Amino acid sequence: MVRIERRGQVAVVYLSRPEQRNTVTYAVLDALIEAVDTLDRDDDVRAVVLTGDGEFFSAGTDLSARDGFAADGADFRPLRGGDRDVGGELALRIFEATLPFLAAFNGTAVGIGVTMTLPMDFRIADERARFGLPFTRRGIVPESCASWFLPRLVGISRALDWTMTGRLFTAPEALEAGLISEVVPTGTALDRALEIADGLASTSSPVAIALTRQLLWKGLTARHPVSANRAESDALLALSGSPDAQEGVRAFREKRPARFVSGHWSGLPDVQTWWDTPPFREPDR
Repeated sequence: MVRIERRGQVAVVYLSRPEQRNTVTYAVLDALIEAVDTLDRDDDVRAVVLTGDGEFFSAGTDLSARDGFAADGADFRPLRGGDRDVGGELALRIFEATLPFLAAFNGTAVGIGVTMTLPMDFRIADERARFGLPFTRRGIVPESCASWFLPRLVGISRALDWTMTGRLFTAPEALEAGLISEVVPTGTALDRALEIADGLASTSSPVAIALTRQLLWKGLTARHPVSANRAESDALLALSGSPDAQEGVRAFREKRPARFVSGHWSGLPDVQTWWDTPPFREPDR
């Protein structure tokens, strides 16, 4: 259902239900959350790539399985019988991560197959890939925090178009709108994502990437740029004199590639006062 391969310092996570077009069930979501938790705390991992087995990235939610929100009356349980979207839990876990995350769309992605990737940092698509957000056509609404992430990536007008019509759109349209970073020839999406991930792993400080990732993502909700000034100052002070900062300057002066050794998890300085996560439900006053 989900399998992980290690390729040097890069972890590749596969959605592995090719006979079911890599559709998503609650078990798949649980496995993905567990994978993110495990990999994000592993200092030997420098980047994570998510892709699909077979011809599809993911055809979305499995509407035929009882474990996949089966829409047949009494068994329609989009929140697993609770009051919280599990796809949203996955999206928030990726959002909070210290590692860079990349999506390699080896084929078509629909519904949660798209929305689960919105908090990721790079999205590479096969030229034949198609995308769709058909929630309204199923009588429901977008999930996985898509109503927060999607307008920030592609703008409100395009987000409304894609989510309200539920139409399929092409990789070039997704690229033009900013949903994906690159369109690549058929069969090369994973290779290109690995190329980017290997570059991040070999040339950049893991701790600096972790802090930069959070500065940019969390800065999207800041009320004033002084918040960025404050957060960046805290981060710069924390990194000043650190082993990675010393190595980066030394490598520049010696005109050689830097060799960063700090772990993105164990070496993360405790400066993230801007990193707090609100509770899912505010306590009753």
